[in-house]
Amino acid sequence: MPPALPDPGTLGTATALVYGCASLVTAAAFAVDKRAARLEHRRIPERVLHGLELVGGWPGAFLGMALWKHKRRKLRYVAVTVAIAAGHLAAWLWLAGGFG
Repeated sequence: MPPALPDPGTLGTATALVYGCASLVTAAAFAVDKRAARLEHRRIPERVLHGLELVGGWPGAFLGMALWKHKRRKLRYVAVTVAIAAGHLAAWLWLAGGFG
């Protein structure tokens, strides 16, 4: 049985803010990392990018991959990003009662 959730309006607003802010930061990190790669400067470690995805920035990661064509050819990186997104979606389905 999923845990009791707070008021849907409050939860929805807070969730949108967290995912939105985390996604903006993650997309910006992709832009910075892509520029650093082109200029052969120090890069943002992949574990940092995945950490941003994990806290809710995974939509921004997909946006960054699409806009800046960054990290798309690194299959392991993409697989981890997809797994993080799937984990978030599965958690939301579970919380919404979609698994039982």
